[in-house]
Amino acid sequence: MLEDLPVVFKYHVFTCFQQRPPGHPRGSCTTSGAKPLWDRLQAKLGAQPLPDVSMTATACLGFCRAGPLMVVYPQGVWYAPRTPEDIDEIVQSHFIDGTPVERLIIVPQL
Repeated sequence: MLEDLPVVFKYHVFTCFQQRPPGHPRGSCTTSGAKPLWDRLQAKLGAQPLPDVSMTATACLGFCRAGPLMVVYPQGVWYAPRTPEDIDEIVQSHFIDGTPVERLIIVPQL
């Protein structure tokens, strides 16, 4: 039955917009600089025809100290980008060329 479901997006990107106060023991992606990166990602996805890529803003993804974090499904690839150029590379390599950016992949740990 599940194999009969249509694929809506080739890639569904979840980006953490969690914001906690500065100095919070868990930290947060927003206080780690996520917003400019996610703004860049949203602009890149909107600037080119990538209808099979969707971006969804989320709250905490659970691995706060590793942030900023994004996860790409259906593969379940976790990224910790740090620069606008990292975002550009993810869009080009993963979403357009189909090759994940290994140097930016992390394995989240609690």
